[in-house]
Amino acid sequence: MYVGKTLFAQVMEFMPWTSFSRIVHRYQGNAGVRTLSCAEQFRAMAFAQLTWREGLRDIEVSLSANATKLYAMGFRSAVKRSTLADANESRDWRIWADLAALLIRRARKLYVDQALALDLDSSVYALDSSTIDLCLSLFDWAPFRSTKAAIKLHTLLDLRGAIPAFIHISDGKLHDVNVLDMLTFEAGAFYVMDRGYLDFARLYRLHQAGAFFVTRAKANFNARRVYSAPCDRSEGVICDQRVALGGFYAAHDYPEHMRRIRFKDPDSGKTLVFLTNNTALPALTICALYKQRWQVELFFKWIKQHLRIKKFIGTSENAVKTQIWCAVATYVLIAIVKKELHLDASLYTCLQILSVSVFEKTEISCALQLGELPIKSDGDANQLILFDF
Repeated sequence: MYVGKTLFAQVMEFMPWTSFSRIVHRYQGNAGVRTLSCAEQFRAMAFAQLTWREGLRDIEVSLSANATKLYAMGFRSAVKRSTLADANESRDWRIWADLAALLIRRARKLYVDQALALDLDSSVYALDSSTIDLCLSLFDWAPFRSTKAAIKLHTLLDLRGAIPAFIHISDGKLHDVNVLDMLTFEAGAFYVMDRGYLDFARLYRLHQAGAFFVTRAKANFNARRVYSAPCDRSEGVICDQRVALGGFYAAHDYPEHMRRIRFKDPDSGKTLVFLTNNTALPALTICALYKQRWQVELFFKWIKQHLRIKKFIGTSENAVKTQIWCAVATYVLIAIVKKELHLDASLYTCLQILSVSVFEKTEISCALQLGELPIKSDGDANQLILFDF
């Protein structure tokens, strides 16, 4: 039987602590700190994510119940809820944003060879945002509507491994299309997005960077046909055209031709119009690329169900961003553990196992592997036999 470190301590061994120390020093996160360093703060927040703790008291009680194991888990003293609350309120949230970015870079290198659902060698990214509703009286720094506050989680998801390549947290009023100004586009990569990002000036900058976009046209899309390519309507492709934008401002913002594909979904019978600047791929591949955009919707649904980002343990902007970035860092850390240990289990399975066994002293590669373990019966048990057949 393995009698070494707890599962939580083994997960924390995959953290790049040396690089994290440099990040903490950059923002002076440990300046004047006597208890609960930044490393211990992240351990406490990661523990809350892994075990589904939803409040400061939950975290304090759960850790205090296992006081004899805290030192081996990286805690030098008991975690008090007031100390953790003050740390989340006062320490710069950019510490955790930079930590998440560091882990994301490491995870993307591990998942670079992950197979896509499509036969493409290029990188494929899905861009979208998700809104998290908040109470206006408590979170007045995040305006959304007259009676509601909210924050938006803008995410660029790398479809190889479902690793977020870019995340931006804003208030609910920031329009999605503004996020295109924050991105550095990768030449040769595909960026799949919905109609909310249809801005011709920004799409033209993406085009000039050597990247490709795939999006849908709005109902009032104005363009004239320049050329029609032959297509097979039996496969659902109604037309494959090169178009020039109509209207003075649209033509000025995007002066080159664009590709328009009209596709009838055989399942729903709905007709969809796709826009792209890629002229080499078959029309059906462009349609399949847009279908992959649904992966980012599944990502948002997954993290809202399995990470603690809907109920917050602090009300200030710094505390909320700290909790979200710690949740993202924990998610990516488990993805790194899964890949480096070559585990067959899904991220969902890994999180479910860790949620009930973080204090167990089991080898992590064995604990997170799928498979049934033999149940050993107690040979010394004096169970009476009621019926002897």
